[in-house]
Amino acid sequence: MPTVQFDKPHKSLSEQVSLLQSRGLIISDTQKAQYYLEHLNYYRLSAYWIPYFDGHEAKRFKSGATFEDVLNLYTFDRELRLLILDAIERIEVSIRAKWAYSLAETYGAHAHLDSSLFKNSQRWKHSKAVRALEVKVSKSQEEFIVHLRNKYDEKLPPLWAMVEIMTFGELSHWYAKLNRRKDRNAISRKYNIDETNMVSFLHHLNGIRNICAHHNRLWNSNFTITLKLPRNRPQEIVSNLNFQATRKLYNTLVFLAYLMDCTSPRHHWKERLIDLLDKHQIDVKKMGFPENYRNLSIWSV
Repeated sequence: MPTVQFDKPHKSLSEQVSLLQSRGLIISDTQKAQYYLEHLNYYRLSAYWIPYFDGHEAKRFKSGATFEDVLNLYTFDRELRLLILDAIERIEVSIRAKWAYSLAETYGAHAHLDSSLFKNSQRWKHSKAVRALEVKVSKSQEEFIVHLRNKYDEKLPPLWAMVEIMTFGELSHWYAKLNRRKDRNAISRKYNIDETNMVSFLHHLNGIRNICAHHNRLWNSNFTITLKLPRNRPQEIVSNLNFQATRKLYNTLVFLAYLMDCTSPRHHWKERLIDLLDKHQIDVKKMGFPENYRNLSIWSV
């Protein structure tokens, strides 16, 4: 364990600006810089000026790097997170609906209570998951849950109601833990995706959603929870992937773009993404984009 004591003193906003200037960052409007440092936090912004360092250890900025460059990158990342949340919302709602419909159609309205339909693991137990839903139902003030709770004498409301109060993480687990591969495929094949890829995608996407919801840096992140990339189908995904950048955001964007095409045929999400990249003049290679991405079919908008 480290034994070095942290001894860096607090710095005022003006001292923070002076420190950045001493390291070579061009700041033409010091009052503006202090304003953003006050409202965004020096430490948060530091993730966005590191790409402008001339070598990370030296903590010296490249010649010509400006505070405006840093703000541009920060603003881009914020707008990117909001754009991705827009796609996740539509895709999540679609998967929720298909999960509940498929199981109810095959096994009845309370299929989620049938333990034989689900597999247990060290981290996920069907009985524990059901208890968590019971607690959620007992505390919920959603009108439809209150109505069902008061009208019917049952352990849990039907699937189509329960799915609407599950978190995305819960939904991901309830899908992944379906015992039969055919049940998982009955849902994933609606999108022409194999269940193994869908399980991986939902797990990965839950992590992306949490990054966005907590306003954390996204654009050039190296993900620890990576996607299991399809090799055969759907071709609309396979032919547009970058298999050399599996820890970067690009392949996630391919999946999102494809599923947006499946769930919202008249969307303009891809156009908005391209416009965002162009507006902020982003180095897309740091996001895992291949050099020829503009020529790939999925980005032909």
